[in-house]
Amino acid sequence: MSDQSNQMADTDAANLKSMGYEQELHRHMGGFSNFAISFSIICILAGGISAFPQGLGAAGGASIGIGWPLGALFAAIVAMAMAQIASSYPTAGGLYHWGSILGGKGYGWCTAWFNLLGLIFVVASVDFGVYDPFFKSIFLPSIGVDTSGFGYTEQVGIISLIVASQAILNAYFPKLTTKLTDISGYLIFALSILLVGSLLAYSTTTIDISRLFTFTNFTGAEGSPWASAPKAAMGMAFLSGMLLVVYTITGFDASAHTSEETRDAANAVPRGIIKAVVYSGIFCFILVSCFVLVMPDVAEGVKQNLGFLGALFANLPHGLNVFLSLGLLIVNYFCGLACLTSCSRMTFAFARDGGLPGSSMLRKVHTTLKTPVIATWVAGVLAIAATLYGDGFVVLSTGCAVFLYISYVMPTAAGFFAEGKSWKHKGPFDLKGLSKPIALLAVLGGSILAFVGMQPPNEKVFYLVIAMLVVMAVFWFVLGEKNRFKGPPTMDSSMK
Repeated sequence: MSDQSNQMADTDAANLKSMGYEQELHRHMGGFSNFAISFSIICILAGGISAFPQGLGAAGGASIGIGWPLGALFAAIVAMAMAQIASSYPTAGGLYHWGSILGGKGYGWCTAWFNLLGLIFVVASVDFGVYDPFFKSIFLPSIGVDTSGFGYTEQVGIISLIVASQAILNAYFPKLTTKLTDISGYLIFALSILLVGSLLAYSTTTIDISRLFTFTNFTGAEGSPWASAPKAAMGMAFLSGMLLVVYTITGFDASAHTSEETRDAANAVPRGIIKAVVYSGIFCFILVSCFVLVMPDVAEGVKQNLGFLGALFANLPHGLNVFLSLGLLIVNYFCGLACLTSCSRMTFAFARDGGLPGSSMLRKVHTTLKTPVIATWVAGVLAIAATLYGDGFVVLSTGCAVFLYISYVMPTAAGFFAEGKSWKHKGPFDLKGLSKPIALLAVLGGSILAFVGMQPPNEKVFYLVIAMLVVMAVFWFVLGEKNRFKGPPTMDSSMK
């Protein structure tokens, strides 16, 4: 290791120690790896495909042509607000620490629970998608396997194997996991370009750009994810369609959760967050716009729901079909792998401060590998449990977007009020005069989209949020968590 690397490692360890923690995890990630883990979790070839019907089946092409750029801009605003705080407090706890330091230990404790549940739902929804559509409905049919007989048993068994393999990689092969995540970043770029080029080259549809700006209210229509709810007003349909963007461009807090494994974290983490969101926003806009433009008929595409891609692939040569199907399966598996990394680090960090049942076990780090083994396996088991709810992709994907953006908004709002008062320490990434306007926009936009995500047919997410608030209130005020939980070790000194 060079003298410069040694000096950087010493600086990172000193910064972490100033926040009350010893260097326990191994700092093996560079700037690209930190970017790649968030880019891999966002994975435009995961949410951009599996949640595409949620956009198209809301306000039609306009949900893509107009809704995607607006949603991506909003995600970039949230990312900038989070990046500034991450630069100030680069710890594995990420949002939990930010909420605690800027808003108080109870506020941080609530932030942690929303973030943790959101991360569990992310792992669950992504690996649900790895199974269906990418394995069951796209890859296996491309090689001639009939999956019509697959049912609930196959679903549970295959998803369990997927998550277990990801847990093994995360817990026992950390360097390989990082390399796979890095590879995933390159694969996403390459496959996205190949997929768009292939669909355009073999399309038999006359390209009509106006499709991207045509409002058609498909809520309540056959095949639409919003079919089970009453037909919504066009404004609500358009906002509902933006949940495609929110679900796809989420999980970029992974760069923050791997801060303690990243060299030069105060600089690398904010860059990783912002670059992951910006690149994802641009590339995925091209991708989802292509889907709309090459469809023979938009209404039929809505009716096909997740089968839309299989129908588009039918026009491709067999070899290209198989290659793309396999590529999509691999990058989605890597996406789930990165999601579990983020979830396990959040579990470890919250347990390190005694915030979880069984914290003394969950906070343990492998003596030689420097990975939170128990936290990784517990996160994986909880993710598998979340997928047991039958055909739960829409609930899982919407739920993870709502819970994560609530957890993004909470420390951002706390920072808005704390800046210049209790929050005087800024890291290298400083928004300066734009800090408060960006924070305000992030909070308002996040709150609106979280509200939309809890409307019918996703009222189950609303009930879950209410149930969480009730349970948290009981634990905090009735069962004594308020007095037992101390929060981050230097919370009080950080707020002076």
